[in-house]
Amino acid sequence: MEKQIISTTNAPGAVGPYSQAVRVGNLLFTSGQIPLDPVTGELVNDDIKKATERSLENIKAVLEEAGTSLDKVVKTTVFLKNMSDFPSVNEAYAKFFLKNMPARSCVEVKLPKDALVEIEVIALVE
Repeated sequence: MEKQIISTTNAPGAVGPYSQAVRVGNLLFTSGQIPLDPVTGELVNDDIKKATERSLENIKAVLEEAGTSLDKVVKTTVFLKNMSDFPSVNEAYAKFFLKNMPARSCVEVKLPKDALVEIEVIALVE
């Protein structure tokens, strides 16, 4: 199987030697998205709910570029600066995944640019 590199200007560009996403067969693997605004380049870091929404909007843009959508996500990994933000992240996250919830892991870590949240997904592409 060949791998296909996915890239869109509707999400922040890679800031290092990696791709926004890679498709292999009918699976899409996204890189983690921190809450960078793709237009301004500014980090949304003053409110965890807004930061989570921005990260998921970035993921949504990458998925759309690959020809898939949030309802095709099978697994998410959420990285949090502070695990005490977990309930607020869940509130924002629930606005994006309305049914047939993907599997999910969530861990507390130190993030690039001192971001509050980073999210990556694996999705089906048909």
